[in-house]
Amino acid sequence: MSEQVNNEKLREELLKLVEKNSRIDLKELAVLVGAEEIDVVNAMEEMEKDGTICAYHTLINWEKTSIEKVTALIEVRVTPQRGQGFDSIAERIYNYPEVRSLYLLSGGFDLMVILEGKTLREVSSFVSDKLATMDMVLSTSTHFILKKYKDHGTIMTTKKEDEREMITP
Repeated sequence: MSEQVNNEKLREELLKLVEKNSRIDLKELAVLVGAEEIDVVNAMEEMEKDGTICAYHTLINWEKTSIEKVTALIEVRVTPQRGQGFDSIAERIYNYPEVRSLYLLSGGFDLMVILEGKTLREVSSFVSDKLATMDMVLSTSTHFILKKYKDHGTIMTTKKEDEREMITP
């Protein structure tokens, strides 16, 4: 196998592992992928530098905290700008601090905006006052997340154990 193929395979394996656990130790990564630690360090630095690895995040189950947080998915139909497509309107939207994520979609809507706020009113106000009033926005449809069952590949709920005593005759 050529060095480039080996390097690409190493990068793929590293990406799979750090996507599941961004806190994994570099020594452990090296053992798991069967490579020298220096090769793992160099590959990780290279992927951070070239933008393959954009950031490291922690997935938090906010329902287990006292912090109030509301998440909403907003489907947005827009008129793309000539010569810029959806990029110009997308940039205007993603620069708002309330916007957690923004995706270009296929189908009936053009963009999916994921917002976070403290209350339903705060999120609704953002949609009606800032998002829906943009000149290129044709329509919006808001969906509030009521409960997360699985997020980023992680199951967020735990099964409740049956606490009833078994009665036998």
